[in-house]
Order: sequence, then structure tokens, then C-alpha cells
Amino acid sequence: KQSGALKRKLQSPHGNPPLKQKRKPSINAFKKATAEADVREKGGSSQKSLPKKQLADNRNESQRSKPFIKTSSLFRNNPDIPEIRRKAVQQVRENVFTTDSFSQLDLHPHLVSGRKAVHLQTHFFGVQKQTIPVLLQGRDALVRSQTGSGKTLAYGIPLVQSLQGMESKIQRSDGPYALVLVPTREVGGLFLFDTMQKLLKPFSWIVPGVLMGGEKRKSEKARLRKGINILISTPGRLVDHIKSTECIHFRRTQWLIIDEADRILDLGFEKDVTVILNALNAERETRQNVLLSATLTEGVTRLADISLNDPVSISIADEIQKALKPASQTERQASSSSNCMDQENFAVPEKLKQYVMVVPSKLRLVTLAAFILEKCKFEKRHKMIIFFSSCEQVEFHYELLLKVVSRGPELEQPERSSVSSARLQFLRLHGNMEQEERTEVFQEFLKSKTGILLCTDVAARGLDLPQVTWIVQYNAPASPAEYIHRIGRTARIGCHGNSLLVLAPSEAEYVSLLASHKINVSELKMEKVLSSLMKDDRFKLLRPGSKKSCGTDPQEVRERATVLQTKFENYVHSSERTIRWAKKALQSFLCAYTTYPRNLKHIFHIRSLHLGHVAKSFGLRDAPQNLTALPTAGSKKKAKPRPKRSDLLKKTHGKRRLAEILRSEYSSGMDTGVSKVKKKKKKRKPG
Repeated sequence: KQSGALKRKLQSPHGNPPLKQKRKPSINAFKKATAEADVREKGGSSQKSLPKKQLADNRNESQRSKPFIKTSSLFRNNPDIPEIRRKAVQQVRENVFTTDSFSQLDLHPHLVSGRKAVHLQTHFFGVQKQTIPVLLQGRDALVRSQTGSGKTLAYGIPLVQSLQGMESKIQRSDGPYALVLVPTREVGGLFLFDTMQKLLKPFSWIVPGVLMGGEKRKSEKARLRKGINILISTPGRLVDHIKSTECIHFRRTQWLIIDEADRILDLGFEKDVTVILNALNAERETRQNVLLSATLTEGVTRLADISLNDPVSISIADEIQKALKPASQTERQASSSSNCMDQENFAVPEKLKQYVMVVPSKLRLVTLAAFILEKCKFEKRHKMIIFFSSCEQVEFHYELLLKVVSRGPELEQPERSSVSSARLQFLRLHGNMEQEERTEVFQEFLKSKTGILLCTDVAARGLDLPQVTWIVQYNAPASPAEYIHRIGRTARIGCHGNSLLVLAPSEAEYVSLLASHKINVSELKMEKVLSSLMKDDRFKLLRPGSKKSCGTDPQEVRERATVLQTKFENYVHSSERTIRWAKKALQSFLCAYTTYPRNLKHIFHIRSLHLGHVAKSFGLRDAPQNLTALPTAGSKKKAKPRPKRSDLLKKTHGKRRLAEILRSEYSSGMDTGVSKVKKKKKKRKPG
């Protein structure tokens, strides 16, 4: 019986005899024994080491002939790129140029000659033709026109004309006759102030001045004491001086100009503007008010209602639409009425070409680098601005591109020609920089003919940067209005320009949103951009006897992209500091991604992101574990367990005890002593 049971245990469930599992080890042992016997026959311990050396040499040779490189880590497991289906829409155009000239206006001859110093044509621009005569009549105006259409001179010329023609000559000590509010320091301190100085060259007795954050209050107070006739300021800084500086006054202020009004409201200055309006009304009620904006939001119309008195609404795009469709556009005649933001159509410069490129998250970094190399090194040299959503991303990408991409091939391959080996010039601009550094960067980029400026939305409004040929939006803007302001840095005043919007596959619906606002974009393929890496031999695999690469082999393009990604990752992982910096930039990107407005959450939702793929675009090999907990793709929110009744009672008792301690701390020593004695007596009674 025992032997039968043992047989049944050893048999397989199918009734077949059990396999002999020890057979394989015995064969291996036999092979090992025969190998040892062969070695003994050859003899000598020195001869044992020869095969090892030969094996090592063979391995090195095989590695050289077939280098090990993972193309799968970058090009596999990516989401499919959706086909962008968009309706061809007719974009809203503005007539930037007109046939009318400034000689038709009754302007001071010196003002016209001073105007030539601003390097503009002698003819009107469309917005100037509509605005200047209205302002010369002394009327209030609400001006809506596309970026780069000449709005600054539209109010600058009437302002200077009225101030220089006053009966009693203006004295510096009179204080401000005009107040100009601007959203950022760059708009006011660098661009607008420079324009005003050129206009006022023939009228030296009118003194312009700037108040902006980042400078010492003491020096600004000294300038206010001496006197400023045209005061340019950001709202926050002006409110600070209204509250703390005694010498500032608005008794003679005849002009109030709010430039880039939509941006001022976006930055949260609505309360500050109200304080400024109250300060102006307290000292002088009658003045001429001008409000300028590229977009017309509910906030702008609300600000127009409280600041303007019977204004003339000027909108060049609406005039063109009326000419095209007079019957359907009669209701939109009063542009100061409360139009819904979702239905607003934006005017786009006529010579601006707009592109969109859908890129998986893992490939964003190498695609951006390939695009920079293609446009700024291999093609005709371009001047480029790249927009990011946070200051940390600007700093991280600035250092990364400077160290990896800007390093010219002449360092590794001196035989290359000087044309292709020119170093790329990278600059950065964001709100966390010191004011002096921001001014230096702005002036350097302004004067240079080529270069790449990495920046946040601090450079998206009101800056006139000449010769900018490409605008790259690496992170999508939070609204179509912000998109319009960003692309407005190029194709200014009739020049040619290009813009590129980079989207993830999950964000492709953003193109339809732009089309609903009459913004038409063309698709640019990622593969075409990556193929430009074939022109740079720094990213070529080193194979012995390999011929010169000709054409665009897709496999070799992928290999070169992987080599470039490896260079990025090697630099990021070269030190703890760079890893920490990359994690900080990634975290700032995720935080910015959660701030998209509610009406765009179906396009930009944090759960649609793959954290590991996004980390790859910051040069990190794995998704970091120590980031602030954010809901990502596939993650579920853990419901907090409800506290028990006993825990709630403990919390309330703890609060009462804390309140008793605080009362005892602020009460007198005599009171605390009496209370202690009473407590002791109460305790003794039961005993």
C-alpha cells in the first residue's frame, strides 16, 4: 500500500511518469568537467587567462561594431498622435497701413520730425487714423486693436501735441499732467519711456518719468520732488507712493491713459486701479481718459464704465467686419457693450503664419532642441522667443539648452565649417529676476540680430521687439486672448513672422477652440522637425566604417534623437543640484497645469498626463517619488477616513485646554494664584 501511494504521488496528474528534473544539472556538470579536463591537458595557469582576455577583446570589438542604444525607451509606448481635424476659417484682418499721412493733421512740425526718430513710416496706421483725430478733439476713447498695430503712438502723439500747445508753458515742478498706467516694468520702463523720450526731443521742457517695482523708493521720491510731467507707472508701485509719499499730487493731471488694460486686470490690479481713480477724482474730476486693449473682456468693459466719460469706441477689426457683413454686424456696433469672451473673434496680423505641432510628452525636449537647431543654426538665422508657463521652467531649460545644445560642434569636430559651428545665444527673462538683470537682458535681445529668448508671459504684452521671426509656445496659453498676445511679438507693423504651438496628443482639441475664435493654424509634423538632427554630427552614432548619412532614414533619425536625449539625461544626472533643479521645474509645470480655467479642463487635465513620460521631457530617467502629491494618470484620490466620535471629543478638549492656557498666560499672577488655591480646596473637601 505504501509503495502504491508513493507511486501515485510521483506520477503527474495526467498519468504520465514524472520527469527527471536532475538531468539538466547533470549535463551541465558533465560539460563543466570536460572543460576542466581540456584545461588540464593544455596546462599552466598563465594559459587559463588567455581565453578571458580574448573574450574581453571580442566583446569590446562587438560593442564598437554594434553600439548598444535604446531607441525603444523614447519612441515606444507613446500615445497615438490624433489627426487634427479643423475647419478652414476666415481670420479677422485689420488694415494696418493706410494711404493717409500725418501731413493732413494740424500737428506741430517739430513733433512730426521727432516722430521720424521712432523709425516709422510717414503714413498713418489703421488704429492711428481712427484714434488720433478723436483724441485731438478732447474725447474719451476705448481703443481695441491687434498687438503690434501702433497703439502707443496713437495716444502718444495727441498727448504730446496737447501738452506742448498749452498757453502757460509747463514747468517741471508742476507735477504730472498725464498719467500712463502699464501692466509690467518692461512695457513702462523700457519700451514706453523710450518712445516718449523720442517724441519729446523737440520739447525738452516736458519731463517724462517712470515708477516701477525693483528700484529704490528713495530715488523715485527724489524724482517726484523735482517733478515729472508725464508719469508712467505700474499700478502697484503708484498705489505704494500714493499711500507713503507726501509730495505726489494730481492737481494738474489732464490725461489718464490705461495701456494694455486687459493685462492689468489679468495680473490682479483691479483694486489698485480703483484706488488710483479715487485719488485722481479727489483732486481733479475733469480729465481726458483713454483705455487701450488688444482684447475686450468683461473686466475691460467694467473698467471702461467706471473710468471713461461718454467714450468713442474704436475697433479696426469691427470696421472691416461691418464692411464685409453690414447686415449681421449691426448689433456689434457698440464694442463697449458686454460681449461674451467665448464669442470674441481676434484680429491676427496678415503676414503671420501659424503652426501647431502635436508631440508626445517623452519627445518634447528633443523636438524643441531640434527645432531650435533647425531654425537658428542650419536655416537662415532667426530671432526666436519661447514661452514657458513658470519661472522655474525658464531657468531649467535655459541652463540645459545652454550646456547641451549651445555647445558648438567645433569643440568636438574642429574640421566643421564656421557657418554651422556658430554658438547659439540663449537669454532668459522672467519675473523672479532682479530689475537690473531684466533690463540688461531686454536691451541685449533688443539690439541683437539673432538669439533665443526663453521667457514667461512677462514678455507677452506691449513689448516691441524688432526682427523676431519665430514665437514658440512650449506650454499652451490659458486662453485664446493670451495666445493672441504671445504671437503679437512677431509680424509687427506689416513684417513677416511665424508662430508654433506645441501640444500633447491629449491637448489636440485646443486647435478647435482656436478655430472657434477665427484663429487658423496649420499642422507641422514632428518627424520633419526631428529630421534636422541629421545635419548635426554631434548626435551621430559612432560606427567604424560607416558612410556619410544621406537622406532622412527614420531609424537613424530616431537613433540621433535618442543620443540627444541621452546627452540631456547625462547632464541632468551629473549632480544632485541638477537633479533637484529638474524636479523643481517638473513640479512647477504640474502646478501650472492645474491652474487652467474650468472651461479648458476637458483639454488640460492633470489626470491626462503620464508622469513618467513628462519626467522624461525634463531629463529625468524615472518619475520622481518625492514630489508634492498631485492626481496623475491612473491615480485615484484616497478618501480620508472619517474621524471617530472619541477623536472629535479629544480635539475639542484640546482646544478648550489651549484656550485655558492662553487665558492664564494673559491674566495676572494674583488671579492665577487664587484660582490654584480654590482648586486645591475643592480637591480636599471630598477627602
